[in-house]
Amino acid sequence: MSDTTENEIEIQEDELFLKYTFNVDAGQEPLRVDKYLVNKILRASRNKLQEAIERKQVIVGGKAVKASYKVQPNDHIEVMVDKEPDELEVLPQDIPLNVMYEDDDLMIINKEAGMVMHPGFGNRSGTLLNALAFLLDDKATHKGKRPWLVHRIDKDTSGLIVVAKNNDAMAHLSRQFKDHTIERTYNALVWGSMDPDEGTVSTIIGRDQYDRKKFVVLSEDEKRGKHAVTHYKVLENFLYTSLVECKLETGRTHQIRVHLKHLGHTLFSDDFYGGKRILKGVVFSKYKQFVENCFSIMPRQGLHARSLGFTHPTTKEWVQFDSELPHDMATVVEKWRSAAKTYGF
Repeated sequence: MSDTTENEIEIQEDELFLKYTFNVDAGQEPLRVDKYLVNKILRASRNKLQEAIERKQVIVGGKAVKASYKVQPNDHIEVMVDKEPDELEVLPQDIPLNVMYEDDDLMIINKEAGMVMHPGFGNRSGTLLNALAFLLDDKATHKGKRPWLVHRIDKDTSGLIVVAKNNDAMAHLSRQFKDHTIERTYNALVWGSMDPDEGTVSTIIGRDQYDRKKFVVLSEDEKRGKHAVTHYKVLENFLYTSLVECKLETGRTHQIRVHLKHLGHTLFSDDFYGGKRILKGVVFSKYKQFVENCFSIMPRQGLHARSLGFTHPTTKEWVQFDSELPHDMATVVEKWRSAAKTYGF
């Protein structure tokens, strides 16, 4: 399938990508290609275009370019942008899911760590959306209807997800997320003892300019990023680690992971943000072995989406869902709890 926009941009589709092909106007002044593309391709978000540049999917004159490249008059540009999840054909797959609640409007899923939320670049199958497509298509009352992911949690974060089963439920739940009336509580295992042991983090979060896959806290005067607010409270202090409750007021990508790292308390075993090495503790070899054992039991970040509360789309009553820590995280927390009592740390 292809078409041409009023700006003479040819758009071609395949299974995973949208490909844009066009020539720069003869009167175009030199401009960074990332800024040029944001204004030129209205159907693609800024983040998607930046990811395309990082993956060498922006080609000018037959060569991949960096974001700093300045477009020139008559340049021939090709851009490959990942399709959004709702643009992809989702293949139903029989994958077991822990469905904690279901009615005609929504489902509450307790997602296991390691499961990707939706198909995308490099994750065509095996995702939560693939499993939901199979589960709902198998039910006559929902056959042909599409599951909507109202929100997302990271691949290696476990916990509760609400899924809308029709357009009305999606609209109602999305509005609650936008208005910040959804209550979301996470349990996080972090490095160190937090002082104070209760507080609020309110910052601007945006992509790291040196590593586009990571997010960082930005200064207030930077003209990028989004406002993010996290409320935290220490539940247990193990001296070298702590079990912390985090309540999200906003839901930015990697928000809890970035905010806790910003406070100096990186998530335990979070390799992506530097938490899979000993950040607090003693130099004794037995302690090192203890920590390495914890890493092997829980080889992902210590973060679990523990509870969800919201107004039901149809009944308009407040509903609350809670879950226990998964086995890997519960085991590691107990090991730290026991060690703190036994060895005094």
